[in-house]
Amino acid sequence: MTNSAATNGSDPIITQGTKGTPAYTVDEKPIGTARPIRVIAIGAGASGLNFARQIELHMPNVDLTIYEKNADVGGTWFENRYPGCACDIPAHNYQFTWEPNPNWSTFYARAPEILEYFRNLARKYELYRYVKLSHRVVNAEWHEDKGIWELRIEDSTTGAIFKDSCDFMISASGILNNWRWPDIPGLHSFKGKLVHSAAWDEDLEWRGKKVAVLGCGSSGVQIVPTMQPEVEHLTTFIRTPTWITAGFAQSKAGPGGANFAFSNEQKKKFQNDPEAYLHYRKDIEQELNTRFKFILKDSPEQAESVQFSINEMKKKLGEDSPLLKYMIPSFAVGCRRPTPGNGYLESLTKDNVRVVTSSIAEIVPDGVKLTTGEVISVDIFVCATGFDISFRPRYPVVGLNGITLEEQWKVKPDGYLSLAVPNFPNHFMFLGPGAPIGHGSVLPITEHATKYILHMIRKCQTQDVKSVTVSQEAVDDFNEHIQEFMKRTAWSTHCRSWFKNGTVDGPIVALHPGSRIHWFHMLNEPRYEDFIWRRQRANRFSYLGNGFSTKESVGKDTAYYFNNPESGFEFVNKL
Repeated sequence: MTNSAATNGSDPIITQGTKGTPAYTVDEKPIGTARPIRVIAIGAGASGLNFARQIELHMPNVDLTIYEKNADVGGTWFENRYPGCACDIPAHNYQFTWEPNPNWSTFYARAPEILEYFRNLARKYELYRYVKLSHRVVNAEWHEDKGIWELRIEDSTTGAIFKDSCDFMISASGILNNWRWPDIPGLHSFKGKLVHSAAWDEDLEWRGKKVAVLGCGSSGVQIVPTMQPEVEHLTTFIRTPTWITAGFAQSKAGPGGANFAFSNEQKKKFQNDPEAYLHYRKDIEQELNTRFKFILKDSPEQAESVQFSINEMKKKLGEDSPLLKYMIPSFAVGCRRPTPGNGYLESLTKDNVRVVTSSIAEIVPDGVKLTTGEVISVDIFVCATGFDISFRPRYPVVGLNGITLEEQWKVKPDGYLSLAVPNFPNHFMFLGPGAPIGHGSVLPITEHATKYILHMIRKCQTQDVKSVTVSQEAVDDFNEHIQEFMKRTAWSTHCRSWFKNGTVDGPIVALHPGSRIHWFHMLNEPRYEDFIWRRQRANRFSYLGNGFSTKESVGKDTAYYFNNPESGFEFVNKL
């Protein structure tokens, strides 16, 4: 939609230069006019879908296209289909605040139901019209002279590659989606079925087979208890200790933090009493938000978390279990992302399960060879071994002066508030380095990030800004604060974590130096001074236009400021 306002004549107002040549022309448009811009987002998971919905609601004159490499929307929930795949955040808080679903089946929802949630809202709000499915970005390059990004896109269904361009490029491809095989000698010599948890073969018949599972992170602890009752034998490998806890917001879960199914009566109450449903969701969210306190490594909450986790692990494995010395870590709870594993520890005690603590020497055609020389014969080898956590994109992203994001992030990925990177104009991202992803649902995070990104785009769109780039100085200062602050957290203790780019004692790159609320608060008021602004015109006030405002367009209430005298003081209440 285009705003209009009365103009004071049709001819442009021109001031003369010193030699009589036009030096400045008044743009015949009211202040607030949003120029047409094109935006390309990469990825149609949760972040991409929320981004599309908010642009539709709040951003006039934006032409949006989302390129999605998969055959459907949903991101990680489309890709991850391994047995037992579920979310460890309560379902009623793993949803958008603007699209509550009172009909979740269970407290912790399984992947198919979560995927259907995203598909349903994409259908309901007709977001598919923005999405090009099975289209993969293979290259993106910034053109400073034109002020645009030029992308090369591959249509996976035909193999054809074509070009597209945009004013703003948004990375919404997520964090943990570039899976990788473990670095084990002979891995691909295995003659049985080799499968990665993030690329599950849904035709794989694993029931009644001898299965080995490598990995005890978020995927591994869901796969083992799901497969255990139905396989002939299951072997799992404990390479490093890890804290196995109940799910997030366990006080609202079932006994011992277990999952449970909502009754029809509960669902009807949520449907018919929106106020009670909102109270329930906020109650859970507030519990999730308190979790940051235990991240402070010398806090009473950290000490309580350690003792609670030890007691729970002893209870489920047995007080005298020989596994305890291999599984209970010496690092702080939270150094690695807590691994909720309902049923996992109990499954390790079953008769058809063997827990191997010896190291793997190599993979051989028949199975797994240990450093002891023993060969464990298996039919299926499951690698639940995670992802490339370098933050580097899979395709070349070329910014100012030919610098690539892969090269810039080769040693360490540094970003600005998880949203922007120096040398890459008009480029914003979701869940980049330094996001508050350690202790709660990512969906409120992506909602807040969207508001910030659209705020920045809107400023460019209405104030004749050609490009905006975060300064290196701002990122350096932010990074200095991060590294000093992190010394007081559990994340800095001695453990190998993707928070540290897969290192044991390396710098913490994935996380924000504070709580989720701290991050939300920080985004309330963008620090424009941290950015380099390039104007479309030489005069910075050209956007003032013809002296009129879009707020006095035909039919607008030009006495709007009488309605709410307190309007404009919201910044006080944000503190």
